[in-house]
Amino acid sequence: MKKDNERNNWVATAPIIRLFLPIWDYVRMPRTSQNYKVNEMQSSSKPATPLHPRKRAILVGASSGLGAALAKKLTREGYTVALLARRKKLLTELCTFINSDGASHALAYEHDVTAYDKVPALLKRIITDLGGLDLFIFVAGVNFPPGLQKLNATDDIKMFETNTLGAIAWLAPVADLFKEARGGHIVGVSSVAGDRGRIGNPGYNSSKAALTTYLEALRNRFTRHGVHVLTVIPGFMDTDMVAAAQGATPFTIPPERAADDIFKAIKRRKQTVYTAPIWRWIMLAIKHTPSVIFRRLNF
Repeated sequence: MKKDNERNNWVATAPIIRLFLPIWDYVRMPRTSQNYKVNEMQSSSKPATPLHPRKRAILVGASSGLGAALAKKLTREGYTVALLARRKKLLTELCTFINSDGASHALAYEHDVTAYDKVPALLKRIITDLGGLDLFIFVAGVNFPPGLQKLNATDDIKMFETNTLGAIAWLAPVADLFKEARGGHIVGVSSVAGDRGRIGNPGYNSSKAALTTYLEALRNRFTRHGVHVLTVIPGFMDTDMVAAAQGATPFTIPPERAADDIFKAIKRRKQTVYTAPIWRWIMLAIKHTPSVIFRRLNF
């Protein structure tokens, strides 16, 4: 009943979503969190061989949600991963789960992405521990919705410090390293919230918009040097951030499904991936809604 009410509220607020509801009702039927949990438990890491050694990845923001789902996905696909996050307990538990077969496929590093000055030394240490680097993923992010009564400049600044500046502190040195190596994959997780400024959360919207633009600039700058840059634009996922969201959360998917979408996009060397894919068409419509109409909407 709660989900139905949320859906109705969203449709009433943003009528354009109504166009996509029949498609989503069909697509989401087999996509349950339970299915992904069963598959996760049944899957095992691909063994490394001399001809196919394990690849190396750094994942910043890995303790829960999408980050944790990506960590599990990558190790199942044959990666050794360095996992970074602020919450040491969750990070340790995740590494214990991944390494339960006795192998050391996940390494934990406690890190706050706003400690920008610590990034160069930590990056060097991790690459030494891994023995190289093939893939870098930045997932870390915070969201402090201000409500509609009054903005909170302090919270807006905190969102930029984590979502944008924290990402840049890692993305810039990694991109330069991959340039020297003439190869490598960079993945940055932005948000549909960054596709257009909306009334509910200007700080979060603009922090993600800045990240999206920065990733595009990296792609244009480094593609010619063999570096692949993927921008991930997720909608709602079944995570703690969505649980605390204000208002409706349509088209919510399990983070494990998003991790699958992202890994497929990495393999196919896509430039941008929306997850769930339906958000590509929703945001296309939203981005092309005339401002005279859009600024009167309440979402």
